[in-house]
Amino acid sequence: MSPEMVGVIGACVLLVLILLKMNIGLSMAAVGFFGFAWIGGFDSAVSMIGTTAYHTVASYSITVVPLFVLMGAVISNSGLGETLYDAAFRWVGHVRGGLAIATIAACAIFAAMCGSSLAESVTIGRIALPEMRRYKYSDSMATGCVACAGSLAILIPPSIGFLMYGLLTEQSVGLLFMAGVIPGIILALLFVLTVMTITKINPAAGPAGAKSTWKERMVILKIIGPVGALLLLVLGGIYAGIFTPTEAGAVGAFGAIVVTAVSRFLTGKRLLESIIEAGTTTAMIITLMMGAFIFMKFLTISKLTIALPTWISGLGFSPYATLVVIILFYIALGMFFDILSGMVLTIPLIFPIITHLGFDPIWFGVLLVVLQEMGLATPPIGMNVFLLATVTDVPMKTIFRGVWPFVGAMALMLVILILFPQIALWLPNGMIGK
Repeated sequence: MSPEMVGVIGACVLLVLILLKMNIGLSMAAVGFFGFAWIGGFDSAVSMIGTTAYHTVASYSITVVPLFVLMGAVISNSGLGETLYDAAFRWVGHVRGGLAIATIAACAIFAAMCGSSLAESVTIGRIALPEMRRYKYSDSMATGCVACAGSLAILIPPSIGFLMYGLLTEQSVGLLFMAGVIPGIILALLFVLTVMTITKINPAAGPAGAKSTWKERMVILKIIGPVGALLLLVLGGIYAGIFTPTEAGAVGAFGAIVVTAVSRFLTGKRLLESIIEAGTTTAMIITLMMGAFIFMKFLTISKLTIALPTWISGLGFSPYATLVVIILFYIALGMFFDILSGMVLTIPLIFPIITHLGFDPIWFGVLLVVLQEMGLATPPIGMNVFLLATVTDVPMKTIFRGVWPFVGAMALMLVILILFPQIALWLPNGMIGK
């Protein structure tokens, strides 16, 4: 049996194990180990799995994960989300659809501190949805807005999606973070445009809220000012070459603890909860990463990472036609898989194709994260939708009906990125000491 055929069989076995609800990281590790042993021998496989697991955990680059995860957990658990929403509400809540626009603005700001879409959707959703209901917003528009705007957390840096993509593909996490800034802002503006369009067609879907005085607006800005300074320090430090991503993560985590503690948002209990949450999330991510690296070793020795791009080139499709097929594949994948797990599962096969076709890997990382956002909101398994249905009494079918206009905005973002790749590459190309 040829190594390539062993690779194909291994991929099929992995899919079966995942469908049987086995842990994805452990499934990838098991298939990778036994597949490697079949091709290269049992002793080589034992050596491979030991060194791969050790180098994954002992790698300096992996330390960026717990630091940014801790930063997000502290911000999320501190209760700062309510203040961010209040600030956005005081500035735009008085216009038609203003509460939904305030939700998007709060999500965009919160995304730059959190990095977890699920945490953001719950945090902002618990604050925004009661307010939108009080002002008679339609349930579909209100929940659809929260479900999709919450996904900005994996596009606007720091982002767990970029962290995992960078580690799996050995791309610079700092470049990926910078690449996500402008697309994140544009997508947030597209969400705002979507709200304005919906309320223009149906004003009853988003009535105007109460108007705040200028004094109230300036007071709330003073409260969130230190948070904004922390964000500029972290992202500006990466862009200027002052910090590596790991150092920026350390500054961000420490700064988040100091800022929330001084502002009296953080208590000892919340800090302990944040540390436990960060440890749990990091353990899950590292398990996925180890499984992915072991599986990638198997794919390499099976020569499937060479055979697959060569086979696709032989089909005669243009690079962009192949890219469209890959995009459709990820949209379908997001409908049935937890999208982060799906990315870890597929990157070992998809990334060689992307580099073979000549696409920029940093640009593709941004494209992939936008596709992840779509997966978080599209049926039948949209994690943000399931989460909102759990914490509210809104039926899932109502939430799914509300997300479609915002999913359309994400699709438009994909088109913009394909037509104008410099939107994602302009900031990374200008980084000092990149």
